[in-house]
Amino acid sequence: MADTISSLFASAERGDPSAADALFAALYSELHRLAGRQLAGGALTLGTTTLLHEAYLSISRREGVRFPDRARFMAYAATVMRRLVVDHVRRRDAKKRGGGYRITSLLHEPADEAADERELLLVDVALDELAKADPELAELVNLKFFGGLTFEEIAAMRGVAERTVQRHWEKARLYLYQALVSASGALRR
Repeated sequence: MADTISSLFASAERGDPSAADALFAALYSELHRLAGRQLAGGALTLGTTTLLHEAYLSISRREGVRFPDRARFMAYAATVMRRLVVDHVRRRDAKKRGGGYRITSLLHEPADEAADERELLLVDVALDELAKADPELAELVNLKFFGGLTFEEIAAMRGVAERTVQRHWEKARLYLYQALVSASGALRR
């Protein structure tokens, strides 16, 4: 299976459009887990399979996107899924579509749901800023936080020591923490 995946990445890198489709099919269960992780803990009305299929459509429409290895493919897929989730939240909450109207329930407080969605949007902005400052750290966050990969898996994909990945993770976390503190302080003003 590893040889098949490697040959699919090589074919996709050469620009074979059918290789990306085959790669998606070969990694379907892993991508499904990734989609589930993207939606974990949220009160979104978006389902895991729907998110996965929307991501597939988005990835397949993009021309010229190359995936030289599994790490870049999974990071790209995680980024696409994160964007789709954020877009879903923004569309749902758009005032022109009645996003200000909330049905309350005795099972959970609407304020909790709104806070989670606000945090998601803040994390999205902070991660975009990190990608501008250090794209490799942003990819690490996508792989670890959104992709659910372990430090060991990321280190193997990148060909570095696990401790190196852990140091980079700490650096990324500090950057994102500072960005989130700054953003939430600006929102309170």
